[in-house]
Amino acid sequence: MQRFGRDLWGRHPVRDVMNRAPLSVSLGASLEEAAQQVTGRLQYPITEDFALVDEEGRYRGLGTVLDLLKAMEARIAQRNRVLRKALVDLKESQAQLVQSEKMASLGQMVAGVAHELNTPLGYVGNNLALLEELSDPLLRLADAQAALVDCLGDPQCDEARLAQALQAADAVRREAAVEQLREDLRQLFVDTRYGLGQIGELVSGLKDFARLDRAFSEEVDLNDCVRNALLIARTAIKDKAEISSQLGELPLIACAPSQINQVLLNLLTNAAQAMERFGRILLKSWADERQVFLSVQDNGKGMPAEVLGRIFDPFFTTKPVGQGTGLGLSISYKIIQQHGGTIRVASEPGRGTRFLISLPREQARELKRSA
Repeated sequence: MQRFGRDLWGRHPVRDVMNRAPLSVSLGASLEEAAQQVTGRLQYPITEDFALVDEEGRYRGLGTVLDLLKAMEARIAQRNRVLRKALVDLKESQAQLVQSEKMASLGQMVAGVAHELNTPLGYVGNNLALLEELSDPLLRLADAQAALVDCLGDPQCDEARLAQALQAADAVRREAAVEQLREDLRQLFVDTRYGLGQIGELVSGLKDFARLDRAFSEEVDLNDCVRNALLIARTAIKDKAEISSQLGELPLIACAPSQINQVLLNLLTNAAQAMERFGRILLKSWADERQVFLSVQDNGKGMPAEVLGRIFDPFFTTKPVGQGTGLGLSISYKIIQQHGGTIRVASEPGRGTRFLISLPREQARELKRSA
């Protein structure tokens, strides 16, 4: 028996390679049904052809296994294209949802920073208004002293005019209360510098939080991420809970700081929102030989088991409508997972919740911008 000029079986009687039970397929069978029927019957002797029959079993033509397999291959390729497109669409939708959550976090962050900026901006503005008021007697004193100097330098200035200029300068000096004015101005400048320092600290913290001018991945001390997140979340927390920190000495680890900041901000704001009365949030950090750990613990209302099992699910939220996207913890889980770490949670109703983040000291793979 030869096919394509090649001896496939050797010299044997033809009955040895004939299929005495010919394979037949109904014309009404679908491609999948025909393929399942044919491939299920492929055996020795090899069946390369099969008969096509109608509903009454009458012969209507001949099909080949190769043609059927090619048709199945084309069908599978078509389905693969559909699946690939669906996967691309899913990833695009996921990216849009992640961006939506980031914008929600950004809005919360900007609102908090704006509130924090209002206080130092307020008293810097007040100090400038006070400085303008205090500068008026100084300007009058400067004018009086300038007139006195002009008189002293004028050969035609007589004693009466000089005495008048001296008297005017002395009166303005007493009115200005120079000694008290000096102390007021000194304190004014101290307060203004302090306010500007607070503004600079907030701007620097915001820049560090977002890492707008840094590399995507860099080696950082996670305690710095904690401090940055606390600075940004301060407004949301200060009326809800007292912050306690027990930050241990940590090694530098390679990570995407802006993403870790996003996770910490999410955990801190969630902890603050979990408070039914003024409570306490405890942050801890420590390291062992292989991992770095961050813990965020609150004494809020806690969560029951049925909620605890779903908190990392996308779109799951216990917040009122309009107050949460349900993506914060889901994205946080994904970020930590992409860093090769884990995020675990323990909670008890009425006692509070604790999130524990662990990150490897050595990253096993390069971080990607997928979150």
